[in-house]
Amino acid sequence: MDRKTKRLTLLIVSCSAAGVILGGTSSWAESKQCLQANNVTSDCLTQNSVMKTLQGMSTGLIAGAGAAFGAAWQLRNED
Repeated sequence: MDRKTKRLTLLIVSCSAAGVILGGTSSWAESKQCLQANNVTSDCLTQNSVMKTLQGMSTGLIAGAGAAFGAAWQLRNED
């Protein structure tokens, strides 16, 4: 594996990991905030907080990988 490929892989992995962490944390905090609201809705009570967190993590993974590919594409076109 050449140096450029290693750097691209590291960029994708690090951006994806950051996306997973931020997406999961955001979804978890949103579900906890929903339960602590003054007017708790039935939608809030029926949602599974684990599934909501996993959904946020997967969205973050896709967003992070997309951002990494976008940054790599931009850098490639500037060269």
